[in-house]
Amino acid sequence: MNNYFKVLRPGINSTFQDLGRFGLQHLGIVASGCMDQLSFCISNKLVGNKVSEGALEFAYQGPLLELVGGSALVAISGRVNFNIISKNGDTKQGSPNESFIVSNGDKIDILSTVNSVYGYFAIFGGFKLKEIKGSVSTLVRAKIGPNNGNKLQVEEKIFFNKIESTRKTKKIKIDFDSNYTIRVMKGLQFHYFSKKSQEDFFLREYNISRLTDRMGMRLEGERLENKVSVNIKSEGITKGSIQVPGDGQPIILLSDHPTIGGYPKIANVITADYDKLVQKTPGSKIKFKLVNLAVAENAFQDYVGQF
Repeated sequence: MNNYFKVLRPGINSTFQDLGRFGLQHLGIVASGCMDQLSFCISNKLVGNKVSEGALEFAYQGPLLELVGGSALVAISGRVNFNIISKNGDTKQGSPNESFIVSNGDKIDILSTVNSVYGYFAIFGGFKLKEIKGSVSTLVRAKIGPNNGNKLQVEEKIFFNKIESTRKTKKIKIDFDSNYTIRVMKGLQFHYFSKKSQEDFFLREYNISRLTDRMGMRLEGERLENKVSVNIKSEGITKGSIQVPGDGQPIILLSDHPTIGGYPKIANVITADYDKLVQKTPGSKIKFKLVNLAVAENAFQDYVGQF
């Protein structure tokens, strides 16, 4: 029997993701992968999957899905408002970060994220997805990944591997960090910027603009003065790099960042604060705090200890 979810509404930027496609940046293919790694892994833990199993990521508004076939154990993680609509039309509000069972004809209506950007939808046994170079992450700009490298479309069918049998539901409590301070380390070209701009970068608040997506986050705030050169020879880029183009307004490169870049980098977001950063909505304010390698490594150990 075919078991699948029918997409009645695709939502905003709904794609399949896992932890990323690594080892190909020298070929111009970025790792990509889920934006909020902790929320992604929690969605899989809730349904008993390995944490790296592919899941559905959505931004702001998720999809409306109808189950066709056998029952399924599923979970939605993040700060998400959603409803479960039974086959007979009864509607109840769902609880995020808690697994639940849906049956043939039931609908899941993921209405919105709450004071955040990304949420995740996982299913026991995983979705039937074709790996590309060892990953099911979708990189839409390059058309790489499952679903022909595209976002979800209306009327599509999302097939999954197993029907629910005797699995128990589970709940995981998450303490979402609402702090607006983002810790960074100095970038390779930190010394390109004037002393005043170096100080301003850590003293001033920045506003997250609407020009933000999976590729990058453009900030608005105090203009940073580059006293050396606004361009450098293109070099490899990491997730979380903070570039400063000629207008002096920082751009934070996110999961779908280009593999090389030619703008000076003033800083780099530490891994432990990346999830918190990407969940900040446009219009939010953030402030940067400089830390050294030892602090970043200790924070990373605390971060991975949550998985």
